Amino acid sequence: MRIVRLPGIHHDSNVVLALGTLGNILIDAGTSWYQALQVERIKGIIGDQPLDRVLLTSRRYPCTGGAAYIANEFGSCTIHIHPEGQPSLAKGDFFTTWANRFDSDMPITNAEPVTDKDIFPLGNGQISVISLPGHSSDGVGYYIMEKDLLVSGPILPRADRPTRWDLPTGCLPDVIESLIKISKLNLDTLIPLHGPAIKGVAHIKEVLERHIEFFEHCVGNDGQSPKSWARPAQTAIWLTPHPPWPLTEREDVS
Repeated sequence: MRIVRLPGIHHDSNVVLALGTLGNILIDAGTSWYQALQVERIKGIIGDQPLDRVLLTSRRYPCTGGAAYIANEFGSCTIHIHPEGQPSLAKGDFFTTWANRFDSDMPITNAEPVTDKDIFPLGNGQISVISLPGHSSDGVGYYIMEKDLLVSGPILPRADRPTRWDLPTGCLPDVIESLIKISKLNLDTLIPLHGPAIKGVAHIKEVLERHIEFFEHCVGNDGQSPKSWARPAQTAIWLTPHPPWPLTEREDVS
């Protein structure tokens, strides 16, 4: 099995390709802004091979905006999202997807349900679904045991930026529970929503502990983030710490 991270462009999420002997799967699709470019990037890796599925980590526009276009370009490709997110995509809901904050329409996207502990075999490995609500009620992560790797989606936007829970369907206690669940996996690679992969068991543990400690502090602060932190930008689905948190504690930023 081969895992390829296509770094997010501008507001886009990271887009991850999982290539196996039984097929090829895309995890997250980015916004609709660069969807044609995403298709070219994907074809540059898989060539004439089919793309079998698009798995989405949440309903948010940076993850889902390009899904319908990409799936259509690859013919019989199916899209999957947690059942909580299906109505938002089917209606092209620009509020719960947050597309309105990007001054964009949310493409109507037909998706099949994916739930906790579902498995997508790739022949020489498999992708397991892990429910990770908190940023949104439909949040899931995609775990590849053979690589000790997780694609987290918005529950962990970047190593240096904690997620928001004040967007539609967000829940602060769920954020903490989901991050604790991730920490129990003892990962060697964690691919967040945006930015470089987080590498190494010790480094990932430090990052998760920093995030969990922050959210526990917010619970004790009546669910509020620090007043000294800047107000999030219109398109932001994360908070920006002040002073800044470290993005990486190692030179590896692949």
